[in-house]
Amino acid sequence: MNRIDRLTGMILLLQTHRVITAEKIAAHFEISVRTVYRDLSALGEAGVPIQAEAGTGYSLMRGYHVPPVMFTEDEAAALFVSGEIATQVADDSLRQALRDALLKIRSVLTPERRHFLNRLSQSISIRVPTRVHGPGSSEALMPLQQAVVHHQCVSLRYDASRRGEITERVVEPLGVVFYANHWHLIAHCRLRDAVRNFRLDRLEHLAVLPETFAAYEGFSLKEFLAEEIANSQVIPTVVHFSPRAMERVRAELYWTTLTETPLPGGWTRAESLAYSVHWIATWLLSFGPEMEIVSPPDLREKARELALDIASRHQTAEPWESRVSA
Repeated sequence: MNRIDRLTGMILLLQTHRVITAEKIAAHFEISVRTVYRDLSALGEAGVPIQAEAGTGYSLMRGYHVPPVMFTEDEAAALFVSGEIATQVADDSLRQALRDALLKIRSVLTPERRHFLNRLSQSISIRVPTRVHGPGSSEALMPLQQAVVHHQCVSLRYDASRRGEITERVVEPLGVVFYANHWHLIAHCRLRDAVRNFRLDRLEHLAVLPETFAAYEGFSLKEFLAEEIANSQVIPTVVHFSPRAMERVRAELYWTTLTETPLPGGWTRAESLAYSVHWIATWLLSFGPEMEIVSPPDLREKARELALDIASRHQTAEPWESRVSA
């Protein structure tokens, strides 16, 4: 990034923050703090009203705004692709707002850029894996985000194990994260008196309450997630995959560490961690004869049980409906 682009970007960064430190500006642009000071001084000399608050950071004078930004072709393409992905990952409470935001972005583009995006939308198709939302989770993201920001308590009806055992609880929401193909609410649960992880697809109902709670000043969402993953019961697995299967394995096992060792005949010994014997066995069976489970023994046995169950359902040429009606 040349200096002119960086200075423009710095104004935009200041415009989107009430106050921001020099260290955060440096991290954003991957430059030194000394360079930040020089750039801020240059902007001030050019007439940009930057205010410095001792011990706090920098801000733009209230009421100052730069003119609407003109996007480059690459920036417009990046926004389009990001918006398409975000629209599919979002639930109903966010999806329309995202579409409206993308429409506003298109409205400020030049005719050439709009034409470019129209051609791009016809030549790119994005499909994010579909998640199954629970009855109370299809419009949960927007209310939960607002509850996190405003420190409002939330009432939940939650099916922790998806067995129909519903518990009612009041939680103090601390963050909303997306990982392992699901949205999760991280919140202090008053029922358990501890910070817990709630999967949104297991919500039966939620309601944001008028009651507020004090901010958790020392809480780190990133540290909580790292500790929870470290403390999770994981299962080391060893599976042999054919050359044709390995490309799919690498694409779908993005959420865990994968160690590969070449084997004779082009096959690969793959070592990874799993969190559920039943889930990983079901997934592995989708590879058919392109894989063989080596360990652990209970994973191998679970796959064998599932395969025999599948085989028993296909012992005859007639489907289940025909056998029942007969």
